[in-house]
Amino acid sequence: MKKKKIVIALGHDALGTTLPEQKKATKKTAKAVADFIKDDYQIIVTHSNGPQVGMIHTAMSEFCRIYPEYTATPMSVCSAMSQGYIGYDLQNAIRTELLNRGIYKPVSTVLTQVCVDPYDEAFYHPTKIIGRVMTEEEAEAEEKKGNHVVKTEEGYRRIVAAPKPIDIVEIDSIRALSDADQVVIACGGGGIPVLMQDNNLQGASAVIEKDLAAGKLADLVDADTLVILTGVEKVCLNYGTSSEKPIDSMTVEEAKRYMEEGQFEEGTMRPKIEAAIEFIGNSAIRKVLITKLDETHGGVNGTLIHK
Repeated sequence: MKKKKIVIALGHDALGTTLPEQKKATKKTAKAVADFIKDDYQIIVTHSNGPQVGMIHTAMSEFCRIYPEYTATPMSVCSAMSQGYIGYDLQNAIRTELLNRGIYKPVSTVLTQVCVDPYDEAFYHPTKIIGRVMTEEEAEAEEKKGNHVVKTEEGYRRIVAAPKPIDIVEIDSIRALSDADQVVIACGGGGIPVLMQDNNLQGASAVIEKDLAAGKLADLVDADTLVILTGVEKVCLNYGTSSEKPIDSMTVEEAKRYMEEGQFEEGTMRPKIEAAIEFIGNSAIRKVLITKLDETHGGVNGTLIHK
């Protein structure tokens, strides 16, 4: 009998921010992943990287400021570094948890590139704030390099585009490892954004929304379920108001209607709902569970989205 395939998308709460926090958080996350494996699910894991890639970008920018003879580190390279950094802790935590339960199963992190459209509207309207706080003089220097800068309460910071994922370069490798019943960690932080240029892949100065990348990954591996772990137990209507109402279950059509009503905020719940809608499509089998890390196993709690 074919195993059910689940893609688990880990949010910030599942990873922490600092090195010690990440070590501790991945141990907790590994228990949730191991619970699914124990019940004979085929698992592919993807994850966020917001604090981590920001830390790397800030560190590399500061290094180049102090030592100008060194070449600045592109955003795509910072994304690659974050995949390795997070994948290292995550795969070891999952491996240890499985061995502690008497389960031997290889766990691999795939450095994953995700193709984006060079003509995506997002490139004309960058929104994602990254990197260190700069002075006005430093901000002007960044703009002369062709980078976008925005003024914040702290000072000036770079902003980059968040284009939609259109394809995953290493998808065949991910499928092969998954079909061999290995645990795969892929598309970390939404993937390394790249542009197709003939036979070359060119890193893009962008970040990809991790939830949309998770939905694309789940679609391309033909998963049965996409589990999106976030900081809240359930999706809510009228979130943060006195009339807040948790949702146990909703159809794709209901989700679309709620989005049109402006129920879900950009950058928080909206990308998760968009990913759910795109992944499920017209399938009567595919489902999406949005929930909190502690509440995942068995799908008892959380918000279930279906056709």
